[in-house]
Amino acid sequence: MISLKEIQEASKNVKEVVIKTPFAKAPLLSDKCNANIFLKKENLQLTGAYKLRGAYNKISSLSDEERKRGVIAASAGNHAQGVAYSAKEFKIPSTIIMPETTPLLKVENTKNLGATVILKGGNYDEAYEYALKYAKENNLTFIHPFADDKVIAGQGSIALEILDECESLDYVVVPIGGGGLISGVGSALKQLSPKTKVIGVVASGANAMKNSYEAKKAIDSLNVKTIADGIAVRDVNEKNLKYILEVVDEVVEVDDEEIANAILYLLEKQKLIVEGGGAVGVAALLHEKFMYKKNSNIACILSGGNIDVQMLSVIIEKGMIKSYKKLKLVITLVDKPGSLMRLTEILQDLDANITQIDYDRISTTLSFGDANVTLALETKNKEHQKEIKQALVDALYKFKEVV
Repeated sequence: MISLKEIQEASKNVKEVVIKTPFAKAPLLSDKCNANIFLKKENLQLTGAYKLRGAYNKISSLSDEERKRGVIAASAGNHAQGVAYSAKEFKIPSTIIMPETTPLLKVENTKNLGATVILKGGNYDEAYEYALKYAKENNLTFIHPFADDKVIAGQGSIALEILDECESLDYVVVPIGGGGLISGVGSALKQLSPKTKVIGVVASGANAMKNSYEAKKAIDSLNVKTIADGIAVRDVNEKNLKYILEVVDEVVEVDDEEIANAILYLLEKQKLIVEGGGAVGVAALLHEKFMYKKNSNIACILSGGNIDVQMLSVIIEKGMIKSYKKLKLVITLVDKPGSLMRLTEILQDLDANITQIDYDRISTTLSFGDANVTLALETKNKEHQKEIKQALVDALYKFKEVV
């Protein structure tokens, strides 16, 4: 594991640039989980993610000659911004290789920090391979996003901040992509609070580290696909796996539906915007992925908040439907004066608020004299939706639900 001395030195280094992010109890989540849940809000970090810590610590450790040449990194976004921000602080050039699938928000944010951005490859690992080649050809200093002891030590500074706020912790829940965050946090905890269990969480669409942890050997994935783009790592790094086997007590996985549910929960209940990779810990808690005793003290690291706005809108839409707060229906009625008014009166009597409506009388799939009305309804809960559907059946309407 990374020595406590290295992590403490890193913590001193990064204090020059990072903010000490809020660490607070989440009452509603605590009640829901029958435990004391505390959130470490790294989504509120200067660059929107914890990655600034490791990047800054690494660049601060470089020689003047290494810094002068300029730095390069491969990243899906958060490490990119961490490196770009740190390079700007040191007044040195930075080049970032990002996967072609990187959300536009992260690309633009990285460029705005002064970095030269090159889009290459379909995922992080392909971007990484190209970055190594580009670094060699252009004599640049490569800053690895997770397989570097200085980077890992920088991420471990989060654990020191958590323990400053709450000494008695039973569990700390940490997202896993390449494993740098959990290696650093786990190393600090095992030396300062060995009774605290470290729980890692991967996305099921990028679960190579979980498979490797269980097999105790590196097992790469053939491909990755998940809304948690920040932890979508295909290949397992041997060094980080070694650290993880040493300091992590359990690794669990959550699927995209569970991640989306956690993002929406944090938005609604905590008023926090958290990206997919940052929300996996809360997803693991909401969906009971690991066992703990009632009233346990559990810290959950929200590692980042740089979510694409379009992705967020899709998640909100799907989440509203899944939680029975929105109902979409296509209803067939007779195309004559008063038909639509009769339908809306039924919905009004049931307190179903119409948020969107479309009237189609010319579709070739319709019988002569019929029309389709597509409605989006704001509803209260599952029972309310059942009541609406039953009222439509009783009124002899033909309809289908749109998912």
